[in-house]
Amino acid sequence: MSSENNSLVRVLGRWDVLVLAFGAMIGWGWVVLAGEWANTGGSLGGMLAFLLGGIMVIFIGLAYAELTTAIPKAGGELFFSWRGLGVGASFICTWAIILGYISVVAFEAVALPTVVEYIVPGYKVGYLWTIAGWDVYATWVLVGMLGSVLVAVVNYLGIRPAAVFQATLTAGLAIIGVMFITGSLFTGSTEAMQPFFVDGWKGIVAVMVMTPFMFVGFDVIPQAAEEINIPYRSIGLILLASVLMAVAWYMFIIFGVSRALPFEARNFASLATADAMAAVFKSPVAAKLLILGGICGIMTSWNAFYIGGSRALYAMARAKMLPEFLGALHPKYKTPHNAIILIGILSTLAPLLGRKMLVWLVDAGGFAVVVAWVLVAASFLALRSKEPQMPRPFLVPQGKLVGTIAVVLSGFFVLLYLPGVSPAALVWPYEWAMVLGWSLLGLIFYVWAKAAYGNAADGILRGIVVDHEKSTYGR
Repeated sequence: MSSENNSLVRVLGRWDVLVLAFGAMIGWGWVVLAGEWANTGGSLGGMLAFLLGGIMVIFIGLAYAELTTAIPKAGGELFFSWRGLGVGASFICTWAIILGYISVVAFEAVALPTVVEYIVPGYKVGYLWTIAGWDVYATWVLVGMLGSVLVAVVNYLGIRPAAVFQATLTAGLAIIGVMFITGSLFTGSTEAMQPFFVDGWKGIVAVMVMTPFMFVGFDVIPQAAEEINIPYRSIGLILLASVLMAVAWYMFIIFGVSRALPFEARNFASLATADAMAAVFKSPVAAKLLILGGICGIMTSWNAFYIGGSRALYAMARAKMLPEFLGALHPKYKTPHNAIILIGILSTLAPLLGRKMLVWLVDAGGFAVVVAWVLVAASFLALRSKEPQMPRPFLVPQGKLVGTIAVVLSGFFVLLYLPGVSPAALVWPYEWAMVLGWSLLGLIFYVWAKAAYGNAADGILRGIVVDHEKSTYGR
């Protein structure tokens, strides 16, 4: 950043950072998928799957917590993997996490009109076309597009409006979720939770493979690091707290749904979590209330990943890995407005592809995320050996052990997406087309950047880190 006028602004406090990460992780999936989780793995099996997935994410979160406080720069993964593994790994890692973020943004654009169906049945009119057996209607598409434009505008206008938007909706989401979980304790039954396990380990794995997509979001914190105005060590603590809160949230939601609705009822429910809320409070109005909580979750996740995705694109453009226009900051609002517009376009177009996109996005985006996590964990481990004296405001105890476990666990999750290894592997052609198409686009940009700028990225990233350490530690 050449001057104060060309800088992101530090305005985010502790609460802003916590709700940014927690709200990012708690989207719409808990409403639409909790019944499926409970039935695929069993009530306890589904909870165990999220606990195991959560353990992996906690180890990854420890690596992120240390690296974010050591290199608190927008783009997070870009700097971590560059310093630990080099420019090539840095490009791959950040490009992968951007696919994960854009997948979530597109997911929410498809989820919103899906939710509206439960509140306003039969609102779909104006048949457009059929994709993968699902009919796409004009009014359905319009709802998703309007939501996308709203979130894009909020983000365009600055990080402070986006933070207020995030805090307000996360509070609403949390209140409704706590009402449901507490109610299920008193009116649900242990008998309804049977079977506790379905299909043994296979059922648990089938749920577990979905968990990375549900937990992605804590990694938005390093993306916004240059806009956070709290001590660096506190950033690491809040990041870990957000992960623990998300793990507990998903486990308790599965617990509440399985206590409120028996297996058969969950199996035939169009929206099991909403039906469970209605059963808990013995009122259809309660189901509508829970759906409103789900809408809050859609908006918080949507908002957070606009922030994360735009900052990652901004960081890559600043390092001359992507076209420079994506690194431009708005002169008044200090936001990477061109990156926000680009994500807004992709998000706004997503509903045109219909509801089947939900599953494809979860799987393809989840795969991209765990690839990035492997590289972050490997960078964490490499830096413990290469740069043991690097300033680390949040120092993880037993770092080499933690890093090794993080690499192994995240690598295991990568394997779960591969054909011939897991029953939950990515599906051809749709999911693999997303992954391979994004990879090809990344290769094109990488070759272009090398031809246009040579090794400029290495020098730019080094200069930013050196400036940070000089201004912070005098070294």
